[in-house]
Amino acid sequence: MTVMSSLLDVLIETARRVLVNAYAPYSGVRVACAVETDRGIFYGVNVENASYGLTICAERSAVASAVAHGARKIKRVVVLSDDVVPYPCGACRQVIAEFATDDCEVIVVHRGEIVLRKLIWELLPHTFKLRGAQQ
Repeated sequence: MTVMSSLLDVLIETARRVLVNAYAPYSGVRVACAVETDRGIFYGVNVENASYGLTICAERSAVASAVAHGARKIKRVVVLSDDVVPYPCGACRQVIAEFATDDCEVIVVHRGEIVLRKLIWELLPHTFKLRGAQQ
């Protein structure tokens, strides 16, 4: 097993472990996310709200946690759900792109199977991003 594969396994297992903490009483769709950053691995889950517009996706939850801990470079993102294929929404793609490295990979896992593995730039071409800024 390569280092890359074993780290991917750790990210998937981290997302799997925290999936039980997702708060999804309205949709019943639980999603977890683990991000590999320059400061380690961070994770998040979706947190729904009776006012649907205030719902927080797992990806944005994980990125916010990473940033709160000082991370500024996202290298890899794993989004996992057993309920649906959890493709990141447009807002989450934009938030990931804000901190993504040039080779940042997004991996979507549904029921234990990788169903998508792409660079963030393939999922969000022509990204609106502050270029050349100190991160």
